[in-house]
Amino acid sequence: MINEEPMHTGDTVKVKEVFASIQGEGPYIGAKQLFIRFCDCNLRCHYCDTDFHGDSEEYTPEELLNVIKQFDLSTIYSVSLTGGEPLLSVDFLEKFLPIMKEHHQKVYLETNATLPDELKKIIQYVDVIAADIKLESATGMINSFDAHDRFFEVCKGHDYFAKIVFDDNITDNEIEKCIELAKKYQILLILQPKMLDDNMSITSVFAVKVLDKFLKQYPNVRLIPQVHKFLSVR
Repeated sequence: MINEEPMHTGDTVKVKEVFASIQGEGPYIGAKQLFIRFCDCNLRCHYCDTDFHGDSEEYTPEELLNVIKQFDLSTIYSVSLTGGEPLLSVDFLEKFLPIMKEHHQKVYLETNATLPDELKKIIQYVDVIAADIKLESATGMINSFDAHDRFFEVCKGHDYFAKIVFDDNITDNEIEKCIELAKKYQILLILQPKMLDDNMSITSVFAVKVLDKFLKQYPNVRLIPQVHKFLSVR
């Protein structure tokens, strides 16, 4: 079930971890990023690899900036807001992201693309939007295409792409709906096979078969697994 109400308000936010690593997903694969992992999510996807019940720290915008400054930012391409779902903390981000821009840091937002009203509030501070298109066959949750449609309407005019995690349960109807969205908003689609630990849950043959189904109807599609799993980095 999709909960479209923000879970956090106020001047502080709970953060699971802050760490530097290599981006392993999508067209920015291989870029060195500083990841800020926010707590909580409005979805519960079957394949989620985030532990929401472990330790976390609570920060004001200034305190979180001080944590970021402990890293060598000269090697960082961008700061990735990830989760969980960062847009649940939009009130915090409205205060934090202008500070980031004052320090000339690129902002990369990783989001499940179900909170368009929250995106509107901070999109002016975001350089890249890495959005998910959630498939019921892979996530076990209800159809989310209507929420995605409203989200990508907000994204227009900005740098964004969509990631689609899939397994061997993907349906032709889901493929059609993804292509319909992609054509409407001219979205670069990244097909990402669902992982089981450090291995793909499907065969390479099946992955290419799915890629071909997309490419026959829409050319701007790439097949990219989670490369950070193969690099043994976070």
